[in-house]
Amino acid sequence: MSPTPTGRLFGKDLVLTRTFRAPMADVWASLTDSARTERWFGPWQGDAAPGRTIKVQLVHEEGKPSMDMTIDACEPPRRLAVSAVDEQGSWHLEMVLVENAGVTELRFTQHLTGTEGVGDVGPGWEYYLDALVASRDGRPAPNFDDYYPAMKEHFEAQR
Repeated sequence: MSPTPTGRLFGKDLVLTRTFRAPMADVWASLTDSARTERWFGPWQGDAAPGRTIKVQLVHEEGKPSMDMTIDACEPPRRLAVSAVDEQGSWHLEMVLVENAGVTELRFTQHLTGTEGVGDVGPGWEYYLDALVASRDGRPAPNFDDYYPAMKEHFEAQR
């Protein structure tokens, strides 16, 4: 079954959401605990605190490269903002959690510098967030080939 793209572009913000039947603190741990981030994105190491830089290994990327990410804000268990710079450009990411009656919504935002290339970026975040869901459900990670290029048009059409 092909996954359905959910991401939306609001100005220069690419926003994706996922909902979990779990307490906010548990979802927060999936976003911040290295042993748990390793299951869906990659492990990290370093002294995690606002203004500090951690090294994140991207386990689902070719060659499993590492990248430095700066923690811009950390407000447990509600908000995490990180940034990085690589050969693709600048990455400004924000994750906000809201819980209501034992259900937690994750609002993931990439603050873009421009909307060109959103068709290449959006499918990747859909993949990673579905990998997060799969890791929490004890299922294998999805197949990236189901996301890209199949979802590219969905994101490009929003520009």
